[in-house]
Amino acid sequence: MIYLLHIDTSVDSGTVAVSGDGIILASVVNDETRNHAATVNVMINHVLADAGISLNDLSAIVVCAGPGSYTGLRIGMATAKGLCYVLDKPLLLDNRLTLLAYQALQHHKGCTHYVSLLVAREKEYFIGIYDSDFNCLLQPRHIAEEQLKYFIEKKQDTRIITDMPEAAFTDFIIKNSHIDNNIKIDLNSWGLYAFGQYKCNNNVNLSDSEPFYLKQVYTHK
Repeated sequence: MIYLLHIDTSVDSGTVAVSGDGIILASVVNDETRNHAATVNVMINHVLADAGISLNDLSAIVVCAGPGSYTGLRIGMATAKGLCYVLDKPLLLDNRLTLLAYQALQHHKGCTHYVSLLVAREKEYFIGIYDSDFNCLLQPRHIAEEQLKYFIEKKQDTRIITDMPEAAFTDFIIKNSHIDNNIKIDLNSWGLYAFGQYKCNNNVNLSDSEPFYLKQVYTHK
C-alpha cells in the first residue's frame, strides 16, 4: 500500500493526515491559531499511531505549499523536508488553489471552468483556472485587481472557489456561474489527488523546492 503523510500549516489551523492508496486513514486538526511549530510533530506521531504505521512505512511526504501564511508555510516545508531527508522519501508539493479546484470538480461536475481565487493582499489575489477535464488553463499565480476581470469574465458555467463575497463579482460574472465560499481543503479529495501525483512521480527536488507565497512588496497610491 502507498502511504502518504499530508501536512498543511498554510492557514491558522494546522492539519496532518495519513492516506493509504488515496484513502484517508487518520487525520488530526489543531485549532490553536498559528501554533504549528509546537504541535506539528506531535500531530504527525498521533496520525501515524492511529493509522497503525511508522515513519518508515511512508512512501512520500505531501505538503500544502501555499498560498498561505509565510511562517506557517515555512514550518510545514521545513518539517516535510527534514523527514524526507532523514527517511530518504520523496516530497510532493500541492498548491491550495489546485486542491480547491480539484475538490470542486469532484463534488460539482458539469462546469466548464473551475477558478480558485484567494485574496492575497488589498487589491491583490491568487488565482488558478482549470477546465472540466482538470487541465490547467492558468497556472496558479499572483495578480493585481485590474487583471481579475480579464481572467474571469466571459467564461460560461464557471465555478469560482473564493474567500471573496459574491457581491465582488457583480460587474463581470456571467449567467450560470456559481460562487463557492468553501475554501477549506477536503482531505478525502486531497488523498485522491496526492495519490495520483505520487503514481505520476510528480515529486520535487528537496534542495530547490519552496513555498508558494508573495515575495515582492507591492505598494498602492
